[in-house]
Amino acid sequence: MEWTAEQQALVSAVEDFCRREAGSREQRQQLTDGGRETHSPPLYRKMADLGWLGLALPEEFGGGGAGATELCLFLETTARAMAPIGGFTTSIIVAATYERFGSQEQKKLIIDGVARGGVAAIAMSEPEAGSDVANLSCRAEHRGDTFVVNGQKTWCSNAHLAEHILLVARTSGRAGDHAGLTMFQVPASAPGLTVSGIDTMGGREVNDLYFTDCVLPADAVVGRVDHGWKQLMAGLNIERLILASLMLGTAQRAFDDVVGYVKNRRQFRRPIGSFQVLRHRLADLATEIECSRLLVYTTAAHLDRSPGAVLPRESSMAKLKATETARRVTLDAMQMMGGYGYATEYDMERLVRSSIVSTVYGGTSEIQREIIARTYGLSDDLR
Repeated sequence: MEWTAEQQALVSAVEDFCRREAGSREQRQQLTDGGRETHSPPLYRKMADLGWLGLALPEEFGGGGAGATELCLFLETTARAMAPIGGFTTSIIVAATYERFGSQEQKKLIIDGVARGGVAAIAMSEPEAGSDVANLSCRAEHRGDTFVVNGQKTWCSNAHLAEHILLVARTSGRAGDHAGLTMFQVPASAPGLTVSGIDTMGGREVNDLYFTDCVLPADAVVGRVDHGWKQLMAGLNIERLILASLMLGTAQRAFDDVVGYVKNRRQFRRPIGSFQVLRHRLADLATEIECSRLLVYTTAAHLDRSPGAVLPRESSMAKLKATETARRVTLDAMQMMGGYGYATEYDMERLVRSSIVSTVYGGTSEIQREIIARTYGLSDDLR
């Protein structure tokens, strides 16, 4: 890919910062409580002070006004550096939603807060509603000038770090209906909201949220009542592109690490990278990474040219390709590193864990394939 001088300068600056602040495994362990956390508030605040967290947010709300390409470059570079800023992903997705649908007061609060280093989360999935978003049953009942929320959300990334949570709840209809969903701005400290962590392979990342008579004012509605489904669909371009960029960086880091390993690891009196079976495997992985990169940045360029465009095919392809490639690269890299790839003493096992879950969150690979197929007029309704 070819970048402008400004884009090259951005990448160089981010690389240099990450090298200094989180370039060694020892530094990252200190920043993440021995690898148990995915987010380092001190490191995050430093990035906020440099203006990077608001890079692609509107200038009028404290952002930098850059485009999707710059955002992808930042995400790929920080992921490649393994910088522990896990809170950024949900924060930028939430900020983009407020940019499209929030009131002026909400935009100032949330977007400016994200640019300054605040973390935001989104509460959508439920025990019986994952890929089937229409099956949401957590309900916000309209009572006078308020909404009263009752129900459970699950798999909420970064809710334990968040200042604000974007809640998607049912305001009318019944579970299974796409209509009747509404978005709400919820302070993380709201009475009636309980956040409970879920232990995972990746450490402290996701949470259960329990709403018990949680009262929200009428102006907590983000966008329009009962229009949450359409609002969710409008944000999928950038969400999938963000996740694809992260996994592109993860795949590249795993590839870089394993290439360095096979050049130095000797067996049978020669570097293992000299064996054809490994050379050809690495050549295939490098090709897959470059294919992913082209998809990601071609989609980003399209969004920069037409910010309001809906790109279900391209964004789903980018997410599918990048996450599946990252999973393949990290698992193959672990295999080539043998026991060293499996040991928690080395970075590869962390990269493996990150890549495996990427094919699940933000829409599983199976869902992405279904979306892509439907853009070609293919569905189970075809006769």
